[in-house]
This record gives sequence, C-alpha cells and structure tokens, in this order.
Amino acid sequence: MKTRSPEPPIMSDCQEEVAKAAILEKVMKGRQPTDLMLRCTVLDEEGTVKSISGQFKKSDLCTEHRLNPRDLRKIDSRVPNLVPTILIRKEAVLINILHIRALVKADTVILFDTYGSNDSKLHSVFLYHLEHNLKARGSGAPYEFRAIESILLSVLSALEAEMVFIRNLVGGLLAELEDDINHDKFKRLLHYSRRLASFKNRAKLVQEALEELLEQDEDLDAMYLTDKKNNAPREIHEHEELEVLLEFFSKQVEEIVNEAESIESNVQSTQEIVELILDSNRNALLALDLKVSIGTMGLGTGALVAGLFGMNLQSHMEDMPYAFVSMSIFSAAIALLVAWAGLRRLAKIRKVGLSNPKHGHAMRARKPWIPLPLRRRSSDGWS
Repeated sequence: MKTRSPEPPIMSDCQEEVAKAAILEKVMKGRQPTDLMLRCTVLDEEGTVKSISGQFKKSDLCTEHRLNPRDLRKIDSRVPNLVPTILIRKEAVLINILHIRALVKADTVILFDTYGSNDSKLHSVFLYHLEHNLKARGSGAPYEFRAIESILLSVLSALEAEMVFIRNLVGGLLAELEDDINHDKFKRLLHYSRRLASFKNRAKLVQEALEELLEQDEDLDAMYLTDKKNNAPREIHEHEELEVLLEFFSKQVEEIVNEAESIESNVQSTQEIVELILDSNRNALLALDLKVSIGTMGLGTGALVAGLFGMNLQSHMEDMPYAFVSMSIFSAAIALLVAWAGLRRLAKIRKVGLSNPKHGHAMRARKPWIPLPLRRRSSDGWS
C-alpha cells in the first residue's frame, strides 16, 4: 500500500496578512530616510587612509558631499542591490559594482564597508591597491581617474578569479562525465550550470553599466572632477583619456562574458549528449524487453500446438510411429517462424531514417509531372 506524502500546510487568511505585514515592515525599514549610520573608509588626496570603518551619519554625508539621500541608498551595503550603477553628480561619482561601493571625489575616496560580506578579503586587497595607486602621481592621470581605475581593476580581477574557479569546476566535471555518467554527477552539472548562468548575468550587467556610461557624453564630461574643482577650461566632449580607460575595461569584461557563454554552450551540449545517451540506453532496454516478449510469444505458439495434440482426443495419429517427432518439429518450426517474424518487424520499426521508407518509395515510384521539353534537359544542356 502506497503512503501518501504529507501535503504542505495551507496558510489561513490571518497568517497571510501577518506574513505580508512583516515583509512590508522589513522593506519600509530599508527605505526610511532616518538618520542611519554608515561604516566607511576614507582616503585623502595623498592616498592616505584617514579613517578605517568609521561611523558616519547619512545626513552628514549628504550635506558634506552635496548628495541626495536616495543616492546613498544605492551604495548602502545593507540594502541589496544586484544591478551595477555608476552615478554622476556635481562633485562626486557614486560607484556600486559587485563588492565595491564607493564615492569618488576630486580629492577624496570614500569606501562603504560591506556588513557581513564574504568579500572582505577582496575589499582588503582592493584597499591596498587603491592606496598605492592614489599615491603614484607619476602617471599624470587625475586623482579621480586613478581611483576609478583601481575600482574597475578590482572588479575585473574578481570576475577573472571567479571565471577561473568556475572553469576548473566545470572542466573537471565534464572530464568525469566522459568516463562515467551517474545521478550525482548530473546533479552537480545542473548546479554548476546555474552558477555559471548567475555569473554570466552579473558580468553582463557590469559590461552594460560601462557601455551605458560610454554612450553618455555629458556624464563623461562631468567625470573630470579635478578640472571642475580647479575651474580649468576644457573643450566640451574632449574625454578621450576617460573613454580609453572605460573602453579597456569594457572589452576585458566582454571577453569574460564571451568565455562564460562558451563554457555555458559546452555545458548545454554535454547535457544534451548525456540525455541522448540515457535515451539510447533506455531504448536498448525496451528493445531487449520486446525481444524477450517476442521469444516468449513464439514459444507460446509452439506450446499451443503441442497442447492441442496432448489433449485426450482422438486424432487418428496415435498409432503413427513418427507422430511425436513430426509434431515436435512442427511445433518448433512454428515457434521459430513466429519469433523470426516478430523480430523482423521490430527491426523495421527500430530503423531510424530522416523520412518514412514507405513514403520515400512512393515518391520515387511517382515521378513529378514535367513538361516534355524539360524532361530531356541534362546538366550539359539541352539534348
């Protein structure tokens, strides 16, 4: 007797209202424009860390850097935001890409620390590289460009590291599937496929954010914060230096996306091949079962003939000296004939072709109607 699986509990109307109210309260807490504290790391114009994980009020940050409260919500680490954004403001550039949430000015960089994140090691490495890059003034690039370069380089390094890790995982599993296919490996392949799709989506979003910024000439002009601070005259739409910098990282991210798509294509091809192999094995087992059934049918047919003559009825063959041998040979011949006919019919059914054989013979037998002058035309011309 089969046991029925327990049905999931049905929530009452009261419980649904309580759950909706809890979710709404949680969402509204993240959107309240209250005087919340943010944990930040501040670097000055010399590239020196002035404050590590210091507590700052949102209102103070908005007043000091001339920002709107909604701007800080985009880079608040406690608010989940998976879409990369690069916002251009009058005196600052707000960057939220992967593990980096920063505010870049002409002489200051503010990094917003991630609460309870697994990317703390990446953040530490990025902070060291950013400090070193801001102190290196020999490149001649403005302060904000050096900061943006460090941010994009950290993002690119994070994507490359994850790409190498996923490539090794998927490559090793695909090599294992060539030798043996089982349920656990197929389940791991599905898990890696989902992980690869998630990574490709994040890398694509980063690429789209950079490409969108490259298409906005006004935003590119507004990112020259040092010139605006010093009131240095600049020609409009002269942003080749920044455009080259952003295009370089955009192309690098595009290569990572292409590699992820290539690996995803290999995974999909492997899944299709594995499914074809499993289907082929399933068909082979079904064919074996049919062969056994056909053989059993043939034996049953021969046993039917032997059973008819084994009944206590007079057939005038009881006194014949060769009756037993004759009927045995006749029964065996009928059994073999039935089994052979069944197996031949099974072989015709299992024969796979691009078109129906009967339909193909009919088409070959029936010639299409062609006018008489065209029937005599050959490849060399008219005959």
